[in-house]
Amino acid sequence: MRTERNLTRRLDRVFARLDREPERPAHIDMPRMSRHRVVLFTATLAFYLAIVWAVVITSWLVRLDWQVMFFRPYQQWPQIHAFLDYYVVLGQRGPTAVMVAAWLGWRSWRQHTLRPLLTLATSLLLLNITVGAAKLGMGRLGPHYATVIGSNEMGLGGDIFPSGHTANAVVTWGILAYLASTPRARRWLSALSAITALGVGLTTVYLGTHWLSDVLLGWAAGLLILLALPWFEPLIARAETALFDLRDRWRARRGRPVPEPAVPVTPVVLRPRATPAEQPTPAREPVASTRASRGLAHLAPGPHTTRSERTPVTPAGSRRPPHADHRLPRGTTQPARPLTGG
Repeated sequence: MRTERNLTRRLDRVFARLDREPERPAHIDMPRMSRHRVVLFTATLAFYLAIVWAVVITSWLVRLDWQVMFFRPYQQWPQIHAFLDYYVVLGQRGPTAVMVAAWLGWRSWRQHTLRPLLTLATSLLLLNITVGAAKLGMGRLGPHYATVIGSNEMGLGGDIFPSGHTANAVVTWGILAYLASTPRARRWLSALSAITALGVGLTTVYLGTHWLSDVLLGWAAGLLILLALPWFEPLIARAETALFDLRDRWRARRGRPVPEPAVPVTPVVLRPRATPAEQPTPAREPVASTRASRGLAHLAPGPHTTRSERTPVTPAGSRRPPHADHRLPRGTTQPARPLTGG
């Protein structure tokens, strides 16, 4: 008895606590900035700053850049030059943005949400601001325009550091993995986007349009944008709400109906009319409740009878037509059969 009383008291306390807590509004399941993501973001930022510092002080990384440039990979393996000329398009801003926006636009239409397109727009805006500012701020010249052998070519009005092709490939294809709906799809898309971005970066080194350090910094810049996207999710949600409100106001001004949230409708069960008192109530055969309830929802208003109450319109016995050998001679009539079964 004491155990039951203690259990009852505990349940009462739990229910009372739940009653005191305010009801939380429904929200969209958004990715949060987990501790693992914060650590990865910090490590990537440190790697980014280390690459910039190594190039600024003309360290061993700059010497490696010149060695790779003098190696001239496009002359060492000319047979893959034609293929890589097309492959590097996967890192160009215009074609990749159009392809990814088309896919995310279809998802937005199917899911009735603007989050995929707004996330893509936010990532591209961050890419243009951060990478563009770094390019103009450091002003590094590319391998084809280098002036002094062994120098870092910084502050000469160039726009090559970091690699925009590489950073764009990381962000554009990585956004598909970021917006994946299942963990399995996220893993596969993450691996695919990483391989694509790795190939685009190495292709620019092969073609001689970027230093190797440009590509390293481009990978870090794109990864930083993807890791920072969860911080912009509240802003994306507010922008989506504002755009939907603007659409509703525009429809109201144009006189179009504004879509309203669906209201659950309680089904009305139609009941047959009462049998007159002077007529005897026929006996009814038992019918399964699920079958009867399913049928009543589609009946039109009015009295309805079950199959057992209907008068049979065919004679009892076999319904097969009489055999040709058993036909009656001409001029005779077949005796009538009773309409009810015996």
